[in-house]
Amino acid sequence: MFNVTKKSIEWGGETLTLETGKIARQADGSVIATLGETSVMANVTFAKAAKPGQDFFPLTVHYQERYYAAGKVPGGFFKREARPSEKETLTSRLIDRPIRPLFVDGFKNEVLVIVTVLSHDLVNEPDILGMIAASAALTISGVPFMGPIGAARVGFVNGEYKLNPDVDDMQKLRENPEQRLDLVIAGTKDAVMMVESEAYELSEAEMLGAVKFGHEAMQPVIDLILDFAEDAAKEPFDFEPADYSALYAKVKTAGETQMRAAFAIKDKQERTNAISAAAAAIKASLSEEEQKDENLGSAIKKLESSILRGDIISGGARIDGRDTKTVRPIVSETGILPRTHGSALFTRGETQGLVITTLGTGEDEQIIDALHGNSRSNFLLHYNFPPYSVGEVGRFGPPGRREIGHGKLAWRALQAVLPAATDFPYTIRVVSEITESNGSSSMASVCGGSLSMMDAGVPLKAPVAGVAMGLILEDDGRYAVLTDILGDEDHLGDMDFKVAGTENGITSLQMDIKVAGITPAIMEQALAQAKDGRLHILGEMAKALTSAQAFSEYAPKIETMTIPTDKIREVIGSGGKVIREIVETSGAKVDINDDGMIKIASNDANAIKRAYDMIWSIVAEPEEGQIYTGRVVKLVDFGAFVNFFGKRDGLVHVSQIANKRLQHPNEVLKEGQEVKVKLLGFDDRGKVKLGMKMVDQETGQEIAPEAKTDAEA
Repeated sequence: MFNVTKKSIEWGGETLTLETGKIARQADGSVIATLGETSVMANVTFAKAAKPGQDFFPLTVHYQERYYAAGKVPGGFFKREARPSEKETLTSRLIDRPIRPLFVDGFKNEVLVIVTVLSHDLVNEPDILGMIAASAALTISGVPFMGPIGAARVGFVNGEYKLNPDVDDMQKLRENPEQRLDLVIAGTKDAVMMVESEAYELSEAEMLGAVKFGHEAMQPVIDLILDFAEDAAKEPFDFEPADYSALYAKVKTAGETQMRAAFAIKDKQERTNAISAAAAAIKASLSEEEQKDENLGSAIKKLESSILRGDIISGGARIDGRDTKTVRPIVSETGILPRTHGSALFTRGETQGLVITTLGTGEDEQIIDALHGNSRSNFLLHYNFPPYSVGEVGRFGPPGRREIGHGKLAWRALQAVLPAATDFPYTIRVVSEITESNGSSSMASVCGGSLSMMDAGVPLKAPVAGVAMGLILEDDGRYAVLTDILGDEDHLGDMDFKVAGTENGITSLQMDIKVAGITPAIMEQALAQAKDGRLHILGEMAKALTSAQAFSEYAPKIETMTIPTDKIREVIGSGGKVIREIVETSGAKVDINDDGMIKIASNDANAIKRAYDMIWSIVAEPEEGQIYTGRVVKLVDFGAFVNFFGKRDGLVHVSQIANKRLQHPNEVLKEGQEVKVKLLGFDDRGKVKLGMKMVDQETGQEIAPEAKTDAEA
């Protein structure tokens, strides 16, 4: 009934297995990949014809995690997986980016890739396995895919690269000084196609070494997929790219002069309008049949590409007049919004980000419900890209994959320089509003985010800047690396290479390659050129921070204290009764972690002190010989019971109340009266013994014993 193909190799200390032929047999390609006890299923289907008039490649990738994979039930009211999590969205992009350039040029049939996590052993991360499964499924599906690709994760510990570190090793790198890198890489046998990383001030040489290490480490996986496909692949889909060379010749003759003049305009909006006018003029010059040709859009794009790329490769100026290494003019401003905790406006050429920082308490931390367990994050970065930023009307709604991906890239870049939570106990939320865009708005978010947090008084280890690099690579081997690329250069170029970091090293690297043939020498040049650009941008940013930034008067003030873990229950109380009383009485917010760290937050310093004192009175132990302020709670014949230390009471014996003989304590005391007492010690049963007569009830100071006279001696 089943025609099963199954292949395995040992890879990174685990067994990697690919299997097909038993499940989802109606898909064009279906593969279950297993590493350790983590299993991921990838299913590929594609339309056998393109929609008429379609001028783009409709590839859709969905990565989905099922909670049953880790033996969990989803949280929330409905108990069912709902909208994609941030992790699922980011992994969908990870899979999409390296495979998209590998489909045959001109193929415009719809392709759907669905990747589902079936089992998670909490050791082997399923995102890498999902990329491998998708690559294998595409390779055996018959779709015109010029793969396969392999994938790997690279760590960096004590100067050594590590292949596919465990899930736990990659969690909260900021709190693990030994782990300095989380790098995901994908590529073909001959070329790197995609890199995504979070790093902790690695040098350019260390990052390039990680890329080389990852590319070499994935080669056995590529060989496995090729071996697997020899037994399981379907017949290749009969597809021949359309030949529109004759149409392109007419388009070039009709519009090259006008299109070249349009690309010579430096202002983006004027240039965009002129390019549209040139395209319209080209269409008007063609016959009605040629205007209906579905390859007309591709022919016009090819003309645009040849003009932009040809001028740069021949040594001419870029479309905005710059050479290949110059960064656009930069203006940095901070403190521009009066009531926010921190704000910055970062403008680089025609790209601009308004970035705002808000400081919150522990209640504002992001709770992350993931397959490997729940966690909390005290650093949030949200990126918004409205249509007006590019002068367009269009979709406006919840953040899409692009917004989530760009926001995560900026988050990774800034994560490395944040202070430890013990040193700065705030939840930090950064929001980047992209108000103008013409290339690399994610890197503007990095620069603006760094400035905004410093404006809010966040003690960053160092400022962070980012720059986007581009590449023009011709078939004859000539190439040009471009610093600080424009939107058109990104769209018509061969590489988008984003590098962020401090003066000391790289904190994030993201690379997307559209063509094969990117050599280590090209990457090395791009990294070196990016470093020069980054240092220049950091110098420009420094002009906005000429003095120490004051902590915002509108931000909450937070004080921390640490208590023994066995005292946590006492502070919380039965059903939370005690902690609620502390919050209501003091007026401060109180957060308690499982490790005994308590954060007390309020805009009122007195409220923080009240809460601190109340908590301290619960967890601290009274010290013998110390003087305390207490309140009489009960009078008895032999003395008075005084509440003097939180909930703790002690007995003042009638002989210790006053320096005279008393028949009953009520001669000088009454219930509810405030008194000063000294802790004399504890009896054999641990009961507290207090004294009053040796304490001045007005000042609270101990009365010195009177010196004896010579006669008394």
